[in-house]
Amino acid sequence: MQIGKGEQISARCHYTSASVDVEIFNLNDDAFIKAGPSEESYIGRITEFFQGRDDRSYFTCRWFFRAEETVISPKLLKVHDHQHNDRRVFLSEEKNDNMIESIICKLNIIYVAPNEIPQAKDRLISNSDYYYDMSYSVPCSTFANMPAENDGAADSDTTSDISCEEEKPVAVLVTYSLLDLYSGCGAMSTGLCLGAELAGIKLETKWAVDMNSHACASLKHNHPSTQVRNEKAEDFLSLLQQWNALCKKYVIHGSNSLGSDLAQASNDDENDENEPLPKDVFEVERLVDICYGDPNKTGKNGLWFKVRWKKYDASQDTWEPIDGLSGSYECIKEFVQSGYRDSILPLPGSVDVICGGPPCQGVSGFNRFREHDDPLKDDKNKQLFVFMDIVKYLQPKYVLMENVVDILKFADGFLGRYALSRLVAMNYQARLGMMVAGCYGLPQFRMRAFIWGALPSMVLPKFPLPTHDVIKRGLVPNAFSRCLVAYEETANKHLKKALVLEDAISDVPKVQNHQPNDVMEYDSDPKTEFQRYIRLSNKDMKDHSFVDATTKEGKLFDHQPLQLNNDDLERVRQIPVQKGANFRDLKGVRIGAKNTVEFNPDIPRALVSSGKPLVPDYAMSFIKGKSSKPFRRLWWDETVPTVVTRAEPHNQAILHPTQHRVLTVRENARLQGFPDYYRLFGPVKEKYIQVGNAVAVPVARALGYSLGQALRGEFVGDQPLFKLPEDFTCIGQARATGSSVGVVETE
Repeated sequence: MQIGKGEQISARCHYTSASVDVEIFNLNDDAFIKAGPSEESYIGRITEFFQGRDDRSYFTCRWFFRAEETVISPKLLKVHDHQHNDRRVFLSEEKNDNMIESIICKLNIIYVAPNEIPQAKDRLISNSDYYYDMSYSVPCSTFANMPAENDGAADSDTTSDISCEEEKPVAVLVTYSLLDLYSGCGAMSTGLCLGAELAGIKLETKWAVDMNSHACASLKHNHPSTQVRNEKAEDFLSLLQQWNALCKKYVIHGSNSLGSDLAQASNDDENDENEPLPKDVFEVERLVDICYGDPNKTGKNGLWFKVRWKKYDASQDTWEPIDGLSGSYECIKEFVQSGYRDSILPLPGSVDVICGGPPCQGVSGFNRFREHDDPLKDDKNKQLFVFMDIVKYLQPKYVLMENVVDILKFADGFLGRYALSRLVAMNYQARLGMMVAGCYGLPQFRMRAFIWGALPSMVLPKFPLPTHDVIKRGLVPNAFSRCLVAYEETANKHLKKALVLEDAISDVPKVQNHQPNDVMEYDSDPKTEFQRYIRLSNKDMKDHSFVDATTKEGKLFDHQPLQLNNDDLERVRQIPVQKGANFRDLKGVRIGAKNTVEFNPDIPRALVSSGKPLVPDYAMSFIKGKSSKPFRRLWWDETVPTVVTRAEPHNQAILHPTQHRVLTVRENARLQGFPDYYRLFGPVKEKYIQVGNAVAVPVARALGYSLGQALRGEFVGDQPLFKLPEDFTCIGQARATGSSVGVVETE
């Protein structure tokens, strides 16, 4: 649907009504408008009648959009896991002038308020041609509640007038619950909670789910009170459904509704309590955990309980299927009732926020077999289905989904459009934005796509405008260019200067290629405001994940590089310590035509001590010999494009500026904005994966502040962007605390 692009026509005079084919049309009438050949008629609202200076009659039309005319696109109407009501339209601010002869006929389009009860909504809809309950912003790909009349709408330059250090009164002291799906080591939820706290809202990560056991161990250490589940997201969804059924039986409806077999089994247990057990028969003491799946590798999925046996300790716990526990009615009942009280699992309607980044490896540029025609057919994109199915089941107040920008590039952004379509079909408000990590105070670029979802009863969060300048890298998808979270080119930005590598890592101790200790002391004071902030304790950073505990102060965790093999270490030692140095500076390499590397035929091929080539063939052939990335040193005044999950120097710039090693796990973690107290677990390679897969913490923190403002009802107007407070940045927070944590004590 191409509308809103016609030139404005000068008016000679205006009218309040017009006759078209004998029918009288008035201002604010809704109507079908002629479209092009073989196209369905457009739907619009008449806002003006006028006679042009060419003496012809015109009208100005404000356009409605059907679902398939929005960013959702017609192709998504064929996806079978959700549907859009074909009588639902969305009112936009798009307007243009049209010849009056293009009006076809009147329509009865009604507005349905977000808080309308379902029965009344159905009755209203049945008496109309179409209905609308949301607005649609074409440039911002946003579906939102209709703005209130005369609400004092603020523009995108509006700054929050609440300082992060002011006391923020809240009507009722409430802790909002967060479920972190595909949580990794917990960066996204950590940032959201930190940002919400600065907005005066207490947000707690109650539950987290991830398949990576090492990431789960890291998250549990840094969020001790979180229920962390190491399982597939689809198994988690099945568990939620089973858990809801158990809670209805054992808690909500009481024991009278239990099956007679379990009740009888309980009676039998009581009668036989004092009888000695036969040999090789074990007695259940209590149930300690629950899962859905196949923990015993039986080849069949189902509901399982972890059993603590009488006279045995936890090392002898076993997973048992629920069908095998028919004689343990009281144990099941006690476990469910206790779990219900402690909220060990979320129930529908009990979750305030769901966040997550479902992996969509099917759109990765590294995948040569991508499904262009229908990306949803690719199993590597299946988790996007699962994420949205969990949202549909739990119905949280808010949803925040993060993903690589490729979901907006590949196949015309099909997966990004699908995510928006699912949310809108579930009656969520939805807003799309692309954020650059460097714009929030990090020395890396790292552009990612984010989608907010909010129930109609809630305020839709806005995207926070950048606080820092950034060294630009990467391209924005053309179809979604207006969704980039950035200032207009002509705006008065007042951005802080871009951070570089020196700002982030110049204070950490010097280490060798082999550094086995995952805990060490700082050996110098912080040199920059970023370093002062990143060294703060969890208490000073207002991270309440550790409840009343304070993390170990003055310690540096995970400052370990991936240990290079002897051949690679020998190569790295020969890379000059200077800006831009890389394998091209090694002996025997020269630059040929079109910046392509080649071996110098006049110099014998140099070898390392093992007898292998000093310059590997893979370095010479990488990107057809045009890349300078293999064995490239980073430099102090540079940024990185994006922190990745691998630390091998064979095809990326990851060498330390002055030391003969790759960046350590902690240095990478700093480039992602992890606080120094945030400790990681697992082998060194697994730690790199956790850091590389994470959402940049300052970005999540800025989004958490936005969420807090929305929960407080602070946002007004329908603009998609807002300014963060002046003292929001790391620098402001570091100065505000005045903490000496991470400062080296001197005699």
